[in-house]
Amino acid sequence: MTQEQLDEQFMRRCLQIARGGRLTAKPNPSVGAVIVAADGRIIGEGFTSAYGGPHGEVNAFASVRPEDEALLTGATIYVSLEPCSHWGKTPPCCDLIIRKGVKRCVCGCADPFAKVQGRGIQRMREAGIEVTVGVLHDACMASNREFMTVNEHHRPFILLKWAETANHLIGYQRAKDGGAQSPLRLSSPFTQMLVHRLRAHYDAILVGRGTLEADHPSLNVREWSGTNPERLVLTSKPQEVPEGFRGFTNIASALAYLSETKRQSLLVEGGAATLNAFIDADLWDEIRVETAPFTIDEGVAGPTLPAHAKLVGTDLYDGRVIRHYAKRTAEDVKKP
Repeated sequence: MTQEQLDEQFMRRCLQIARGGRLTAKPNPSVGAVIVAADGRIIGEGFTSAYGGPHGEVNAFASVRPEDEALLTGATIYVSLEPCSHWGKTPPCCDLIIRKGVKRCVCGCADPFAKVQGRGIQRMREAGIEVTVGVLHDACMASNREFMTVNEHHRPFILLKWAETANHLIGYQRAKDGGAQSPLRLSSPFTQMLVHRLRAHYDAILVGRGTLEADHPSLNVREWSGTNPERLVLTSKPQEVPEGFRGFTNIASALAYLSETKRQSLLVEGGAATLNAFIDADLWDEIRVETAPFTIDEGVAGPTLPAHAKLVGTDLYDGRVIRHYAKRTAEDVKKP
């Protein structure tokens, strides 16, 4: 194997173990760290502990057996994110790496957090450690996409989600007499469970007043194990929302609240008006659309996909097609 191939192999291991702290490390990023001796053996591994606890690098060094400590001077530490260089709830990880005397540090990507932003890399290089940056860069960025979005765009990571018929309708028209209308069931029991799993990974979930009044959604994770997201509603009368919901008059005030309370991710499940409002403001990072295998004659038209939405994945369950979209980048535009 070439050195480049070895670096990618060990960085994949970093990403694999970083998943262990994905839900508990927030609002910190979950970082995977792998320490490799000069002979190619992994002698230490770790990922970020629950918020306020040791970072991945600290846990990796703590896992090194006493008889392997002497191997650190010729070792390489792989980390999925640049080691921190500031004092927070824990000491700077770059200082620990320097003290341990490793020969080389390989970082998946630089840290966009204002108190880091390359300072950890610079400090290690000044101490004589060889530093390589950018191995599996895109995958490392994606592994902490919420943290990256908060620090780069100063708002939560936003996923827009809806389900529609094969002819792009998301619900029945409201009865003209104001009478109750049964909700249109578009998901199968299995794809509904997938939605609940998705909710468990988000800090907050948002719908519009129309969805709240028409469907009375629970917006919880009752069919999956995890923490319920905080429930938000866009409404002209926020003081009248039901108990357990928090009302906001507009998108800006909802996002400001999420930022103030250190929420890093938002799932938007609202009706067409709410979803289109986020699309029109270009306030989205990913879009998930589930298409059921049937049509209805009349109904509410689904949101219009943004022109710069790029299809990045497709799943098929119970006849339902789930399409995943991300924003088209400048590099995508350049491709033939």
